[in-house]
Amino acid sequence: MTTHKIEVHVRALAQLLKKNKTDFADLSSFNFYKQQQIRTYRDQLLAEHLQSGIEALSFAKHEHGKPFLSSHALHFNHSHSRHYYALAVSERVRDIGVDVEELDRKVRFDALARHAFHPDEYQIWKQEQNKEYWFKVWTTKEAILKASGLGIRLDLNSLNTQVHPEQTGGVCTHPLIGTFAYQNFILNRIVITVAWRSEQSCRGFQFPQLQIIQH
Repeated sequence: MTTHKIEVHVRALAQLLKKNKTDFADLSSFNFYKQQQIRTYRDQLLAEHLQSGIEALSFAKHEHGKPFLSSHALHFNHSHSRHYYALAVSERVRDIGVDVEELDRKVRFDALARHAFHPDEYQIWKQEQNKEYWFKVWTTKEAILKASGLGIRLDLNSLNTQVHPEQTGGVCTHPLIGTFAYQNFILNRIVITVAWRSEQSCRGFQFPQLQIIQH
């Protein structure tokens, strides 16, 4: 049996950006530059994986706006936080999603949890008050919604990720999107979650091989 594999490339955004905010007249100009640099880096990684030139890559979008490669049979999803970028790539796993967040990000934890967490998740959060758990739940929701292609079209609080405070992966189901598995990674000060559509076989849920590549 061929092992399904997902590679996750991680890099600090500071290594991609040659200019700073102070080099631009306003924040929107800097954000536009940052998005350009991110897309360029994404295309470089995809081309290297395919052993192809960047000019050979063609992109399109699914119904709800999720980008995909129309020129090659290679599946990907990417994400960036304030300081980090992550790209998940797979030749066999079609519906994949990735999300990255920094553990020192300042957010209104309880207010966002009340709004976005499923009641079961919120109850655990209130008991634990653990930032790692909070970010595991948050990134898992984001990664699953990105993998499904629905994005924000699904209410976050209707999705019970089944994230466990001490475990680093699991499986969850939602009637509108089906079943997804996920894996959480804690790397220094960042949390990365990869999610993919999961189908149950006679031997249980099939998990692909995951590899984190830090640049």
